Amino acid sequence: MNQLELKYGCNPNQTPASLYMKDGQKLPLQVLNGKPGYINFLDALNGWQLVKEIQVETGHVAATSFKHVSPTSAAIGKPLSEDLKRATFTADVEGLDESPIACAYARARGTDRLSSFGDWISLSAPCDETCARLIKREVSDGIIAPGYTPEALEILKQKRKGVFNIVQIDPAYTPAPVETKDVFGITFQQGHNDAKLDESLLENIVTNQKDLPQDAKDDLLIALIALKYTQSNSVAYAFDGQTIGIGAGQQSRIHCTRLAGSKADTWFLRHCPKVLDLPFLADVSRPVRDNVIDAYINKNEEDVTADGIWQKYFSEKPSPLTDAEKEAWLASRDDVSLASDAFFPFPDNIERAFRSGVKYVVQAGGSVRDADVIAAADAHNMVMVMNGVRLFHH
Repeated sequence: MNQLELKYGCNPNQTPASLYMKDGQKLPLQVLNGKPGYINFLDALNGWQLVKEIQVETGHVAATSFKHVSPTSAAIGKPLSEDLKRATFTADVEGLDESPIACAYARARGTDRLSSFGDWISLSAPCDETCARLIKREVSDGIIAPGYTPEALEILKQKRKGVFNIVQIDPAYTPAPVETKDVFGITFQQGHNDAKLDESLLENIVTNQKDLPQDAKDDLLIALIALKYTQSNSVAYAFDGQTIGIGAGQQSRIHCTRLAGSKADTWFLRHCPKVLDLPFLADVSRPVRDNVIDAYINKNEEDVTADGIWQKYFSEKPSPLTDAEKEAWLASRDDVSLASDAFFPFPDNIERAFRSGVKYVVQAGGSVRDADVIAAADAHNMVMVMNGVRLFHH
């Protein structure tokens, strides 16, 4: 097909809406099931570019979970530890260890489960049966991938009473070098962002500490590529082959760093034995459980350990997770990587990053206060790379 009619645009009042190729050629994708909307395709096309680039640069299959045109997380297909399986609620998934693409999605979907509620999935490799079974039980809007096994396609078509959105994209498709966008009836034109994010961008180490192991290089590249498709300003924390906290669309960079850091802290605390062992009632749904865990860790609106409340969720009353317990658990963090889509204007970003276990940093550089930022990194024995590449995305 060379044009695809959509139900409406970003909002129901924005009609008509469609996808088409300006040169009249066929679209490089096909809808196998459902009827994706305008925002669905924004998530799908950004997410596809992200995972494709990660696979090219790291050599690992990749997955991302998108919401409102930014990734909640991105991950490569490394096997999950037993604790990570418990934290992502995938310990019962048969065949997970044998499916790299399922491992990638389990990591991506399990990172920021509140933000991933109703996500769009992008996979760099064909979806197999194991991955499909994992996806089927999550609340999700749709998926894009370069292919599906027959078993996976049949499983996914059963999701959401048969209307789950399934899109297949031609992995060989490359966009035109110049792209346009209309805003308020005025057309913008720019070159497609073809900045290549590979290990050559990690050579300019500006700190006293120079040791940058391969695992950290992979994490920095994963974080950078994720930021390339994240609404700016944006900052990403990464660890063990995945982003663990993304701060997107903030006007102030320190707010990005704080937001992403708090998400990274929550991710680490989900692995705390006291959280893993919460005695949930069997009939508590997955989305409710996610909200309760977040409230338990971060002491949000509802005190889930209070009398009259805990009974809704637990078979027995759990003791609160104290500040001292959180500090002790988080103090064990180390080897976290941090990427920024532009320079850090002040050293406060480094101070906040250090509190979340950051040891490796990549940023564009070019601030008038670069020396102050480097000094802060040196004070914490961090490795900092200045790559000279800005990755704004709007």
